Amino acid sequence: MKNNIGSMNTVCHSVEFGLRAIGVWPGTSYAILRRFLSIFSMALFQTFQYQHLIAHFGEESLPLLMDVLSATLTYSLLLVKLIILAFNARLLGEIVTVIIDDWKEHEVSDNYTMTRIAYISSRLSNFIIVSSAMSVLFYATGTLLRQKTDNQTDTRELILKMELPFAIESTSVYVAVLVIQFIHQTSAASMAGVLNSLLITLVLHVGGQIDIMRERLSKITRKNIERDANDSIVKTLIVRHQRIISFSKNIETLFSNIALIQFVSNTLVICCLGFIIAISIGVPGGSSVLVKSVLFYILISLEAFILCFVGEHLSTKSEMIGDAAYESLWYELSSNQNRDIFIMILRSQKQLTLTVGKIMDLSLKQFASIVKASASYMSVLHAMY
Repeated sequence: MKNNIGSMNTVCHSVEFGLRAIGVWPGTSYAILRRFLSIFSMALFQTFQYQHLIAHFGEESLPLLMDVLSATLTYSLLLVKLIILAFNARLLGEIVTVIIDDWKEHEVSDNYTMTRIAYISSRLSNFIIVSSAMSVLFYATGTLLRQKTDNQTDTRELILKMELPFAIESTSVYVAVLVIQFIHQTSAASMAGVLNSLLITLVLHVGGQIDIMRERLSKITRKNIERDANDSIVKTLIVRHQRIISFSKNIETLFSNIALIQFVSNTLVICCLGFIIAISIGVPGGSSVLVKSVLFYILISLEAFILCFVGEHLSTKSEMIGDAAYESLWYELSSNQNRDIFIMILRSQKQLTLTVGKIMDLSLKQFASIVKASASYMSVLHAMY
């Protein structure tokens, strides 16, 4: 499988590297060990974060509580994603295998479409991963600036609020903890970007296969009908349509539970960050909080948008199959071929979708509901504050 994977171009190298790092990419050496270490490190940091949240729940101010809660929930979401992917590594391997086969079996006429999808996927993936890593730099800078502004020389403020099992008494220990937190936070944010990029890549690949299928339907011409050359085209289309449906169902199985948890988490985190930003505008020392929170807020909102957009994109693309089949010269084909085309049109009326825990379909309408819910909760917090 390693040789085959090297020939696949839809998943860019940065996404593949990230998936190898957590041991879920097919053919990765020491995969189980990598999965354990990635989950264990996240769980360890989460334990310290929740200990701090519980210990200081009633003591800290509302803005500080929202700050701690937003960071903690974000890393909890990533931990859940890692666990789900670890238990579904075989399913991810099947998905990757389908992409490899699509690249191996594609015709010369399909090369433009597949290359274009791979290019778009690569650019988007790299942008998301780099932006996620950059947000950590801004987050850490804002934390240190706030400490310097408040003259907190005695209180050694950490980048991530944690209840550590040891006291930080010397400067060297404090710096070491900061460095470890920064490295961990950067790798975790980059991994969150990798997983978001993976979802985009898979859905874009489905969209590319649908575009190829529509092009094949347009090849049903009168010239081919006269030569009786459409039988193989129709059979190929049926096989491709079934592959697209199966591939989409696998994506749905892999990401449905992730989408449910992310839907709730993103709503709460956007609410917390929006509240922090709203009360920090125009107040003394608010600039450091804005440096820390604005890019974080943008990326969390982007994460929610990506989740909903790919669901909308997949549904819209699946409808196009039926439109393309209806616009073909199906009425001049043989009765058997007509029947196959009609079944294809009928099947395409049931849209391919991604769901939130199989409760509701992902769409831009759901993104609007996330924004509305977050704004409502933020208004309540602002009124309480």
